[in-house]
Amino acid sequence: MSKAIYEWRQLPNGPRLAVATLADSECAALSIYIPAGSRDEVGFPMGLAHFVEHMVFKGTARRSARDLSFEIENAGGQLNAGTSEDQTVYEGRGEADLMPVLADVLADMVWHATFPESEISLEREVIGEEITMYRESPADHIGDLISGALWAEHPLGNPISGSLESIAEIQRDTLLAFRNRHHFRSDVVIAAAGPFTLEEILAMLQPHLPTGFHAGGQALPFDRTQARAGSVADTRETDQLQLALAWHTPGRHAESRHALRMLSMMLGETASSRLFLELREERGLCYQISSDVTFFEETGAFEISAGLDPESREEALACIHREIADLVQNGPRAGELDRAKRLTIAQSKLAFETTGSHAAWAGEGLLDHGDIPCPAAWRAKIMAVTDADVQVAAREVFLDRQPSMAEIGEAAG
Repeated sequence: MSKAIYEWRQLPNGPRLAVATLADSECAALSIYIPAGSRDEVGFPMGLAHFVEHMVFKGTARRSARDLSFEIENAGGQLNAGTSEDQTVYEGRGEADLMPVLADVLADMVWHATFPESEISLEREVIGEEITMYRESPADHIGDLISGALWAEHPLGNPISGSLESIAEIQRDTLLAFRNRHHFRSDVVIAAAGPFTLEEILAMLQPHLPTGFHAGGQALPFDRTQARAGSVADTRETDQLQLALAWHTPGRHAESRHALRMLSMMLGETASSRLFLELREERGLCYQISSDVTFFEETGAFEISAGLDPESREEALACIHREIADLVQNGPRAGELDRAKRLTIAQSKLAFETTGSHAAWAGEGLLDHGDIPCPAAWRAKIMAVTDADVQVAAREVFLDRQPSMAEIGEAAG
């Protein structure tokens, strides 16, 4: 795929538009990023942002739910959406010629969904089944538990899908209130990628944009200095113990964010990572173990999760804490950081083989940082991370800090 040219513009009385121009691309991608998710549900029932995401697919004044999907899929395209703690994204993909249709359909969904009462009742059942499915899968449910343990009473700790009890409270007026508050914010980002200039994308979008947008609100902040480690256990009949540990980190603007990425890569993101080699390959304590770091505006989370034989619990925890202590005390081993950098750079280049990834890079960059990062400059920052940077980051997150913990199993806790 050809190199992208990234541009963005704040539209007058409207959202921000980010475009990745790929001159030789035969495909197109369009995404609408809403800067609100489950952490913005203060005063609302849990799961509301996710419920809104589902409901925009259920029809508009111009299109039924069936029309929305058939209009795109009959032309070979795809629609999708997702909700996280701090954003909701609506996506369309297809051949380049489909871009005008994607602009029309996505705008219709996001800003003109009608939230029919009959569809709300049906979708409540569907989301309830989704919640039950995740609860009955320990490998999935552990994510909700560790979030609750780490963030406690803050909305960041709430399950994104909500609970069976909370979604039962959600009614049409609540859905509309949340949609109207957040989908019409002037900090919404529309991101497009394909063989189009910014002016061409704007011409396709302009007829479908609402006339009025308003200033966005501020989500309830989280104070890391007051955080305390939490613990939660779910006891159930299962042959495997699901285990998760989590620590608070700085937010997405911190200078240490690149070092933290490398720290996670070295610790548990690959088959050559410390925890994979030690716990799975050397000791056979688990089939799956991984680490990840997630950044929000003012805070973040470093997580380690594993599926274990319950009898291996204490040995596994000892191994995990031993590897962390070694990174805190001694930093990376010889060649370890270089390998992590090569893997990270290669993964980023592979990801850029699709128009969807270019739209995501432009949209998320503008949403999170107020600009579209240059991929080459981002890679240069990764390459500039030193062993000392990683050790400092490890000390900031782990030194003298107890992790929050979540467990699912017969003898959990």
